[in-house]
Amino acid sequence: MFTQHFSSLTRDTVRAIGLVCLAVGVVGVSYGSLAMAYGFPLWVPLMLSTLVLAGASEFMFIGIVASGGSPLAAAVAGLLVNARHIPFGVTVRELVGKRAAGLLGCHIMNDESVVFGLSQSTPEQRKAAYWLCGLGVALLWPVGVLIGASVGTFLPAPETIGLDAVFPAILLALVLPALKKRTTLIRACSGAALSLATVPFAPVGLPVLLSLLGLLTRKR
Repeated sequence: MFTQHFSSLTRDTVRAIGLVCLAVGVVGVSYGSLAMAYGFPLWVPLMLSTLVLAGASEFMFIGIVASGGSPLAAAVAGLLVNARHIPFGVTVRELVGKRAAGLLGCHIMNDESVVFGLSQSTPEQRKAAYWLCGLGVALLWPVGVLIGASVGTFLPAPETIGLDAVFPAILLALVLPALKKRTTLIRACSGAALSLATVPFAPVGLPVLLSLLGLLTRKR
């Protein structure tokens, strides 16, 4: 069934999805390496990468715990960051499937799969792109973590070679075409400005949620 859906995608789309999933795996390498450097046992980043499957909140979790914060506070911060999945879920509800498949479809929902799913022109292509990207990320993210954990003692800090910037760069490249619309650009800039303005005062994770208020901005 999935093969028939995937055949509707163009070669360029499949290539782009493959490159993004590969980049996610590279970030997974840095995540696994960083978790080992912080002294976590292997099962912690591996379990998070498989069951949570949300890179930003996973990085935040190990960072907060490693700096002395409680696992509960780290989990709450991760939930705040992942609260953006609520509007995601409303947007892609037709793509995740129903019943048992719907549970897996919700689990593989991430920034990349949502962007690729929504950027296609037909319903069949949207669903195929969503699932192909989501499954690719779900596979390569834990694999990257295992590789990073295996060679973690030999890798420098992720920021030294710029691996910490891969995720933001990927997402920026994916959303740039949508910013050609003036209304989308205004709302995106408004949300970004609001988020940056609240960073010094708001708890970790809250500025990301406040950026959603940018959707209320209207073009005059």
